[in-house]
Amino acid sequence: MRLATLRLDENGTTVAVRVDGDTLTHFDGFPDVGAVLRADALDQVTSAGGQQEALDENRLAPVIVAPQKIICVGLNYRNHIREMGRDLPEFPTLFTKYPESLIGPRDQIQLPPESNAVDWEGELALVVGKTVRRASPEQAAEAIAGYSVLNDVTMRDWQYRTPMWFQGKAWENSTPIGPVFVTPDELPADAVMTTRVDGEIVQQTPINDLVFDSAALISYISTIFTLNPGDVIATGTPGGVGHARKPQRYLTAGQTLSTTVDGIGELVNVAVPEQA
Repeated sequence: MRLATLRLDENGTTVAVRVDGDTLTHFDGFPDVGAVLRADALDQVTSAGGQQEALDENRLAPVIVAPQKIICVGLNYRNHIREMGRDLPEFPTLFTKYPESLIGPRDQIQLPPESNAVDWEGELALVVGKTVRRASPEQAAEAIAGYSVLNDVTMRDWQYRTPMWFQGKAWENSTPIGPVFVTPDELPADAVMTTRVDGEIVQQTPINDLVFDSAALISYISTIFTLNPGDVIATGTPGGVGHARKPQRYLTAGQTLSTTVDGIGELVNVAVPEQA
């Protein structure tokens, strides 16, 4: 099953929709996919009827508009760890974002005037479907609601101001997520994540190159705090980031960043100077 969150007007009103090809079915009472998960209503929306309309990807909002938690994983693809000159980690490297960071799958990425080193990081986004704390591997696997696509756009100059990465990772209006949420059966085991800048492939790696898989991440993170339905875990980026290139490359105004995961879909976001 494929779900999305649709903008209904310019005031920020949204509704969860089921995506069947190019047709959307509205689910009144659920303002976004997160609300569907919190209500444990995935089975309900699988075949439910409702108002229908044609898909317009330009109207899609972040698939989960305001997750309670956005947990991000650094250094989780083997080829990215190698390109950054690090050893494989014993434990996941974690940091967070806030909902203000999220933008829709066709929204513009706002380039802040304070940064000259805005980098791309295509990622598979894991969405939690059950409340879990200290989840066993089996419980963690059962808590996987599904997946989406995310790009952890990073201000590298701010990231490396201190040993803590957070301040380079949580800028407002920087992190596209979408275009849809898919249940696990929609995601091929050998799916490939691809990032392009103005059509040039800059990242392309199978998602099975992850060091810590989805269940391992839920089990580990839920040891620290409770995970709830609708929480998002950005599972890490593969090799090919601009910061690791020689010479280094970063996003500039007017460039188009696209991020694709097989079985889910594509984000297409133009970088623009931040708008007041």
